[in-house]
Amino acid sequence: MKKEDKKALAAPCGMYCGVCGVYIATRDNNQKFKERLTTVYGVPVEDIHCRGCLSGDTWFLCKQCDIKSCCQKKGYEGCHQCNDFPCKYINDFAFPVGKRVIMRAIPTWRELGTEKWMEEEERRYICPHCGSNLFRGAKRCRNCSQPVDVD
Repeated sequence: MKKEDKKALAAPCGMYCGVCGVYIATRDNNQKFKERLTTVYGVPVEDIHCRGCLSGDTWFLCKQCDIKSCCQKKGYEGCHQCNDFPCKYINDFAFPVGKRVIMRAIPTWRELGTEKWMEEEERRYICPHCGSNLFRGAKRCRNCSQPVDVD
């Protein structure tokens, strides 16, 4: 992936899109994975698509994101640049896994910068048992079925 295309994966909230199940299913055109995600999100398979938070093809839950809107209004790349972190948008975030990831990722993004932070997120989401790639929110590795907790 080109560096400029990868920037579309740097979600302002800190939930790196490169490890999102919806993004991975779209990138890989993995119909079976998309079908499994329909049960998680309760949407038809045709709604399982995203090319990254900052792309032109955004997941429906991310289209109207208060965090992304706030960062854009302030002219920030992400929450890592904001002195108000964590703010009401983070504190009120509806998904517990997402909030946990945001609270972990933003300080790391501040410390490492965008490119190294994204690399670190990619390294984090690898199964410690078999080395397979994981996605955010995974409880078990799809390859070896071992339990994982990398969020």
